[in-house]
Amino acid sequence: MKREIIKTGDGSTTIHLPQWNEQYHSKHGAIQEARHVFIEMGLKKILEQEPKEISILEIGFGTGLNALVTWQEMRDKDISIDYTGVEAYPVLTEELEHLNFAEELKEIEAPGIFTRLHAAKWELPQQITGNFSLTKQKKFFEEITTIDTYELIYFDAFGARVQPDLWTESIFRIMFEALKQQGVLVTYAAKGSVRRAMLAVGFKVERLPGPPGKREMLRATKVSI
Repeated sequence: MKREIIKTGDGSTTIHLPQWNEQYHSKHGAIQEARHVFIEMGLKKILEQEPKEISILEIGFGTGLNALVTWQEMRDKDISIDYTGVEAYPVLTEELEHLNFAEELKEIEAPGIFTRLHAAKWELPQQITGNFSLTKQKKFFEEITTIDTYELIYFDAFGARVQPDLWTESIFRIMFEALKQQGVLVTYAAKGSVRRAMLAVGFKVERLPGPPGKREMLRATKVSI
């Protein structure tokens, strides 16, 4: 499948798949979307609980942007981040070289961190910084078997329009089981079918204001029974 690098509305780049008319991030702004959906509506919700450590599962590690903005948000906080990124089809090295996230973040350390995220070996925990550990797992989402492990899930799969099988009850049941009680899942998606699938497996689901270019997004919480 053809893949090309395009610039999004906030100046940051992403990977576009012309055959699907789909991209890895919002064409309205890759960094803006990552910050709004996963940091503002996800990570900061967990930080309200004043944890000493946070375990995060990312569904669709992809370009590493969500991991990078998480590092940026948590860099100066005395909280340990145990980050797991699951990806069946890793982004190619030559594609990563054309992504400008690190430069657009305007952080001196960001280029080095971005390189370390992608240089990390698969299947092994890697200490990226003093408080940020990364484990990349190359597998399909339905192969996840962890139970009661994560405080937060970044659900960043390709959209239901092109990969509807990733937005089903069976997938969200795996997500529900992987979360600890009161754990949170956030996604840019807001389709009614996605919300109904989340509700069917036991999530409490909220509709929240979406990132630029989207009216709404979803946040799902694993509530005590």
